[in-house]
Amino acid sequence: MKVEDVWAMGPAEWRALLRDGHPIDPDALAGWSYRGTSLGMPAIVDRVTWKTFQKCFHRDDAGVMRGWNVRLVQDGTTQRGAPSEPQRDRRGEPVTFGHFRVVPARDRGVPHGFDRGLLLDYGGLSARAIGPLSRLRDPIVALRAGDADLLLGWSYLAALGRTIDTPSFFTLEREARTAHVPLTCTR
Repeated sequence: MKVEDVWAMGPAEWRALLRDGHPIDPDALAGWSYRGTSLGMPAIVDRVTWKTFQKCFHRDDAGVMRGWNVRLVQDGTTQRGAPSEPQRDRRGEPVTFGHFRVVPARDRGVPHGFDRGLLLDYGGLSARAIGPLSRLRDPIVALRAGDADLLLGWSYLAALGRTIDTPSFFTLEREARTAHVPLTCTR
């Protein structure tokens, strides 16, 4: 399966791919950056926020698998192989946001059928995690058995013991070794 095939699908097919997806070895993600492409959101949302982004993965000094998102320059290019250009802050560092912990999806309150892979838990880095992203959860699966080069994810909210579906799906394509690790992710 190619990423363009996934992009051409719709929500029902993406849900089926997530339910039938393959587990991911967390070590296969460590030290890698993935180019993400948002799927399923209304075009206006993509224009106001972003269509492409990066997710970076890192195992910290304590052995905890962590990750973060990198805001990319939105140049209208989504095709496979298009270079990712991070937006930069005043110091020239990539703009990062949405830090998460990577955990097995099983036994994490993931909606039924979406527990085959890993879970990106945006509230899992601290017991005191607060803010708009702290309730966000992204189950992710590999689309090919034993191959972490092409992943599919979906976002939902966890609040008050319930899950709230969102229309937000995304593909992740392995891109390059992670070049920048924010200081907050090293310990």
